[in-house]
Amino acid sequence: MLIAGFPAGAWGTNCYLVAPAAGEECVIIDPGHQAAPGVEEAVRKHRLKPVAVVLTHGHIDHVASVVPVCGAHDVPAWIHPDDRYMMSDPEKALGRSIGMPLMGELTVGEPDDVRELADGVKLELAGLELTVAHAPGHTKGSVTFGLPEAADIPPVFFSGDLLFAGSIGRTDLPGGDMADLLDSLARVCLPLDDSTVVLSGHGPQTTIGQERATNPYLRQVAVGQGADVDAPRRGM
Repeated sequence: MLIAGFPAGAWGTNCYLVAPAAGEECVIIDPGHQAAPGVEEAVRKHRLKPVAVVLTHGHIDHVASVVPVCGAHDVPAWIHPDDRYMMSDPEKALGRSIGMPLMGELTVGEPDDVRELADGVKLELAGLELTVAHAPGHTKGSVTFGLPEAADIPPVFFSGDLLFAGSIGRTDLPGGDMADLLDSLARVCLPLDDSTVVLSGHGPQTTIGQERATNPYLRQVAVGQGADVDAPRRGM
């Protein structure tokens, strides 16, 4: 298994290229602000052929490079229908007035081929099986992607802005909801094996075991308590 990741753009959003091995087809996860050069560098370095872009949610820091990346490789983009509008109207998703500057000149809009994700679907792309879990809270259409254990790696969980090392996603932007996020943590994250590697939308990788032991939000969810934790949250 090959997973090439890098932080991109002003928000340091993690973009990942995932393939069975170097020299094969790959899936691109969350090509955000200024991610296109990093994607092309990884494609050349590992001799990859992109077949799809998949998106954990619709915030501009995760989708800003979808149009150029999809266009360069003639591939579709997958997103949950509740977040699809954000690709064409990022200001509405951030609660900003139309016409306010948004990180200078950004190319927003949908690529030519957009396909919609649903909870529980198993996407078979590039020789991989990505399990989709709808995980609202950060946005209404947030999803996560799971990869099963392979011969050379433990299970992998692409958490988007649901779960971070030591933190969780913010819920104060339009579509955010703390109760939904806590439910998503309990429903989607807690059942995962402790060995599962968590690759999130921002920051370093972690494991479910580490977060179960140390993340104040996940610990509270595990014991059935509400959101009275006063700890920083992340995401755009």
